[in-house]
Amino acid sequence: MEVQTWTLLIVGITFLLYIIVAIWARAGSTKEFYVAGGGVSPLANGMATAADWMSAASYLSMAGLISFMGYGGSQYLMGWTGGYVLLALMLAPYLRKFGKFTVPDFIGERYYSSQARLVALICAIFVSFTYVVGQMKGVGVAFARFLEVPFTTGILIGIGIVFFYAVLGGMKGITYTQVAQYCVLIFAFTVPAIFISLQMVGNPIPQIGMGGTLENGTYLLEKLDQLHTDLGFAAYTSMGMNDRVNLFFITAALMFGTAGLPHVIVRFFTVPKVRDARKSAGYALLFIALLYTTAPAVAAFARTNLIQTVSDKEYAEMPAWFTKWETAELLKFEDKNGDGRIQYLADASKNELVIDRDIMVLANPEIANLPSWVIALVVAGGLAAALSTAAGLLLVIATSVSHDLLKNYLKPNISERGELIAARIAIAVAVIGAGLAGMNPPGFVAEVVALAFGLAASSFFPAIILGIFDKRMNKEGAITGMIVGILFTTFYIIYFKPQLGGPGLPENYWFGIKPEGIGTLGMFLNLIVALVVSRMTAPPPEKVQQIVEDIRIPRGAGGAVDH
Repeated sequence: MEVQTWTLLIVGITFLLYIIVAIWARAGSTKEFYVAGGGVSPLANGMATAADWMSAASYLSMAGLISFMGYGGSQYLMGWTGGYVLLALMLAPYLRKFGKFTVPDFIGERYYSSQARLVALICAIFVSFTYVVGQMKGVGVAFARFLEVPFTTGILIGIGIVFFYAVLGGMKGITYTQVAQYCVLIFAFTVPAIFISLQMVGNPIPQIGMGGTLENGTYLLEKLDQLHTDLGFAAYTSMGMNDRVNLFFITAALMFGTAGLPHVIVRFFTVPKVRDARKSAGYALLFIALLYTTAPAVAAFARTNLIQTVSDKEYAEMPAWFTKWETAELLKFEDKNGDGRIQYLADASKNELVIDRDIMVLANPEIANLPSWVIALVVAGGLAAALSTAAGLLLVIATSVSHDLLKNYLKPNISERGELIAARIAIAVAVIGAGLAGMNPPGFVAEVVALAFGLAASSFFPAIILGIFDKRMNKEGAITGMIVGILFTTFYIIYFKPQLGGPGLPENYWFGIKPEGIGTLGMFLNLIVALVVSRMTAPPPEKVQQIVEDIRIPRGAGGAVDH
């Protein structure tokens, strides 16, 4: 069968599975809508957390960025993986023990302040919306290839799909849908990697194959370095001293941003007990590692095959995949010298090929000439990754509007039915807005997501970590710190991101820090301001200090309650 037929078949089957699961597990109450009734098993929650956390950025964009950045792309691997470990060890069990549905709930109660809750609510909506814009771009890329339509048409179709099943199921439906989506995306990511590893170096384990040798006895990475330098690029395995600044700042922003992401934290409220939160965190880390250890190999394979396929080759002889990505408006050839050959070079004045990095994972099996069903499987996996995270993020936005804003501020007497209706309206507005923004995003999927992580790091992380480990932290310190952190980070991003219309130039970056890494500096500002202000103002009430003591005491050590 043709690729298009296989894709329709596999994507159709997976979507039918998601819809059946969403209907079977649809939410019938606000507790089921927000935290799946609190009865999800640790294994299922671990899979759902992995699918929720491994977004289009992990599946589609991370390997694509690494394939172009080489060693420098490791900041995304280290940041997201390290961040999850930080979240699982230092935050999730304590937040679960505190027993609140949402991050604004935690901050409002811990800092005994409706103003603190409101600031956290605004930050949650802001962070989640930025993140979901990246997911909608990923959905657009996958649908553009799958249906062979322009990118903007792909996003419009994606808006309808995401809206349907995010609105239907709430957290209960989303959780069990994400279990199915994890199975699809991990199978779809690893199978092509195994095929290509066997094809290139004769080793079925991609993680080892990346360090293997080609038929002529040359190491794969040595060959890739040579291909890069021949075209004027820096060696694939090299990194300049200047980039080490951003290696630190972007890695840290992704780490601390992961630990402060509302849609990941809320997953730990869906299990019955605190010990189950710890177990599900461990399962999720295992499931995440399967993809994250495979991504660098996928990146190296894709980059090698791409350069050897297109560089200095006749445009008229390009395979079908090349034309299809041109149709999707995510690959562009401009014959500057009129010789009909593709000059793919580091020199921008001579380079004739522009490639959207987000297509690399989807294009990789086509470039390697793998079977049609494998190509279709990768598309299904990309859609699963983007849709699973988009649904989780939209639920955070819905919860923030209906539960935190309406229920706790504007309409305290709102009925449960009214709250659910408001949540679903919020999802509708958010998905349409994010889809429209995703048509012209401020960067590649992983870059947009990195901005969201920076915003989360600069706003939530200090307030959460100090709320757990510093009894003296009060509402004045937390509120001031969150406001300073997110405003600084937001203005820096807007000023230095040309896609957002900012006038700033890269040569004027503060200390050379890119917008994707500025959240680290924003986090330090938040931390310092919060600590200083809290020490200059009255300590929190004794009752609040006792709560902080209780949530840190392990079960069985006295005083702890396993909510």
